[in-house]
Amino acid sequence: MGIETSVAKRKGKEFGEVEKEKNPILNNTNTRGGKKAARGRHIKKTAVVSPVQKLYDTCKDVFSIGGPGVVPAPDKIEKLRAVLDVITPEDVGLHPEMPYFRLPVAGRAPPIRYLHIHECNKFSIGIFCFPPSGVIPLHNHPGMTVFSKLLFGKMHIKSYDWVDEDSVNGSAVVNPSEVRLAKVKIDSDFTAPCNPCILYPVDGGNMHCFTAATACAVLDVLGPPYSDPEGRHCTYYNDFPFANFSVDGVSLPEEEREGYAWLQERTKQPDDFKMVGELYRGPKIVKK
Repeated sequence: MGIETSVAKRKGKEFGEVEKEKNPILNNTNTRGGKKAARGRHIKKTAVVSPVQKLYDTCKDVFSIGGPGVVPAPDKIEKLRAVLDVITPEDVGLHPEMPYFRLPVAGRAPPIRYLHIHECNKFSIGIFCFPPSGVIPLHNHPGMTVFSKLLFGKMHIKSYDWVDEDSVNGSAVVNPSEVRLAKVKIDSDFTAPCNPCILYPVDGGNMHCFTAATACAVLDVLGPPYSDPEGRHCTYYNDFPFANFSVDGVSLPEEEREGYAWLQERTKQPDDFKMVGELYRGPKIVKK
């Protein structure tokens, strides 16, 4: 493509020189026609859209007609996944040597840093920065579709979905202990670069826990975001092995029990979990 363009430019130049020799008027660029010809040769430059701006624009499109419990159309999901898939740490102004990713003083639980990029009533975009061994405890995403992109590092993700009572023999809820049966969706290590993880309002691992094996960063998109006034609270859970509770009528084959757990809602955020907000210093977005 570059070779053909070069040849075309050279041929055009040669042709222009011949025409000028034949027609002296073309040699005078001070004439009105000459000025127009000169201006016509200038090529307008197309503005380059930054990856984070493209992410914002795509989110605005994908979640434009969404709401709590509404999953975007499959083509919209793939569109946003493709944009996230190619974003790098440099695109959002991050590198592993930044202070966010250093180990804290011994004996203290490492805090997670959150870099806020954008939030509206339709979606939010932000980055979680983990030092080694940093943990975001098991929590839910009520009515949300969530995209998580590991930008760098290694992380363990464990996620669950609630078990439908029709899929087990007996009740999936134990009273009065308030534990509920859940099925393991993901229990694996992920190392960047890797595909974005996507969870949905009722499946895909709506409740998950992140544990950093190394310093790492996760770019997170929520649609819609948490909202206490609208009832989308972030709820934390304890998880217990299936064998810890015996419930009349609830039975699973021995070989399948490791794929299930009982989840108990916590009354508050875990005391050892600390989230600190930090200023996002990467490329800015233009809100439209």
